[in-house]
Parts: sequence; structure tokens; C-alpha cells
Amino acid sequence: MKIKINTANYLLICLVSIMLLHSATTYAQDSTAVASEKAAPVKARPVKNTFQSVWLIDDQTVMVPIKGTFEFDIQHRFGTVTNGYSDLWGLFASSNIRLGMAYAPVNNLYVGIGLNKYDELADASAKYAIVKQTPGKFPLSITYYGDLSYDTRSDKTNSLFTHQTDRLTSFNSIIIARKINERLSLQVAPSISHQNSVQGYITKNDSTGVTIFEEMKHDHFAISLGGRYKLSESTAFIFNYDQPLTREPLHNPDPNISFGFEFNTSGHTFQLFAGNYSLLNPAKNSFFNTNSPFAYTQTDGTKVKGGMFVIGFNITRLWNF
Repeated sequence: MKIKINTANYLLICLVSIMLLHSATTYAQDSTAVASEKAAPVKARPVKNTFQSVWLIDDQTVMVPIKGTFEFDIQHRFGTVTNGYSDLWGLFASSNIRLGMAYAPVNNLYVGIGLNKYDELADASAKYAIVKQTPGKFPLSITYYGDLSYDTRSDKTNSLFTHQTDRLTSFNSIIIARKINERLSLQVAPSISHQNSVQGYITKNDSTGVTIFEEMKHDHFAISLGGRYKLSESTAFIFNYDQPLTREPLHNPDPNISFGFEFNTSGHTFQLFAGNYSLLNPAKNSFFNTNSPFAYTQTDGTKVKGGMFVIGFNITRLWNF
């Protein structure tokens, strides 16, 4: 028996054959892909953008830019707001400024230099990413940061420094951070600062009436807590708290409470904030900050005025080579 196949039936048979062939090919490809995934699981990658900038107001963040990144920083701190309108809440008062540059010669390493108006400090720094937060592997990011500063003020009569090494001050910190989610990142950073030359104070023992001479400590421990909360893709709320831990014989350095906003573009980061630190050097702030957020009385009876905030900003520009 002969079966006649007209043109319409022929086209229908061809279409069904093509569909069946396509289904079989797709199934084979899917089976191969599943087998490949089982054979070679996707490698976990470190989380990105725990923080947008290397700066979190006065402190360094855990971030280390990729190899070939060059950075230029402008950091500015106005005077304290305590005088009100007379100096426009510190905007017309004496200010401090630091200019800095940094570069990533290899991945995970960042080196930088800077010049500071305060004490005419020249500084050199290094930053190394030890561990990066990676899902299923490392829950935290850990970075080392170190800074060495040199007081370049003229001292021809040796009234400021007995030896050239007295000009040196160092700062070392371990920064531990976690990106909680796409909006919130937090970090904690214990630190130790060292100064080769210390200041002395003459004090009087009230119980014995004997006048004694006391010196500041050469080493100073502190800890900072900070974070960033994204409000949008280009704007975030930033905050930080720095607490000195080492007790001094007379005047203890004051803590720092800072908060503000961060604005980002593809190559710029602009931070505008209020805080208590104004010296623009991590070790100097740890040793000598006198801008207190709280009112209290020192051990020698000196009353400290609270609310001594300064308005400041950081501008960071990045280039990739």
C-alpha cells in the first residue's frame, strides 16, 4: 500500500523532526553541563566593595585596591565648632590639611606617602590584605596597616629634639572587617602607636606635698569601631569611634566620635563629616587628641569642655594603570 505524503504533511514531518533533534541536543548539552559542574565546582570569590574607599573618616578601611591603582588624597579639618558664629563654627578658624599619594605595585599591597600641616609631618605607609572575606571559606577580611611619620620642623638649636630619631612616630594596626550584606559593612581595628620622644609633666602629690616629674608613655594602645551603610548606589552613611586604652599620668587623650556621608563616582570618593580628631595622623591622634566629645574633669582637676567637634572632608581620586 502506497502512502501519499502531500507538501503540508511533509513540512509537518520535517518540523517535528527538527524539534525532536533540538530537544535531544539540548538535553545532551544540559547533561554535559551538569556533569561538568559536578566535576569542576565554581571557585568561591572574595566579596567586593566591603568599603568603597580606603578611608573611613580618620581611619583606614580593610580595602586594598587592585594592582596598578594610583590614589591622590586631600584631607581637611576645620577648627572646632565651640565658638559658634564668631568663626562660623570653625570654618574660619585655623585648619589642618594633609596631601597624600598611594600606589598598589602588586595585588594585596598598597604603599603611600603624605605631607601634613600639623608639625610639618612627612609620613610613609604600607597596607597589606592578609585575608579576604570569601563565602564558604573566610567569614572576615583582615588587613595590616602601618604608618611611620617624621617631624620635619626646623630645630637648629635642638630645643625640640635631642636626636634625629626623636622626630619619629609609628602606628601599627590590624583591621578586621565583614560585609554583613549589600548595604552594611562593619570593622574593628586594634592599634599600637609609638613615639620615640615623650613629653614630661610636673605634678604634685596631694598626700605628701612632694613635687614629682612624670612622663608620657612611649607606647599607646587604642581600638576603633566603624561602619558604612549604603543609602543608594552612590551615597552612604559612615561612622567611626576611636577609644584610647592606655592611661597617661596626667592628661589622657580624648576619644573620637565621627559620623557623616560618603558620595561616590567611578573614580572619586568624597566624605563629609563631623568628628573630634583633627591631627590627620593616626599616632598623633592616639597620643594627643584634646577635642573631647564629652564634658568631664581630668585627674588633676582640669575641666574639659565637651562637644568639641570639627567639620572635615576627605577627597580621594583613583587612577588605574
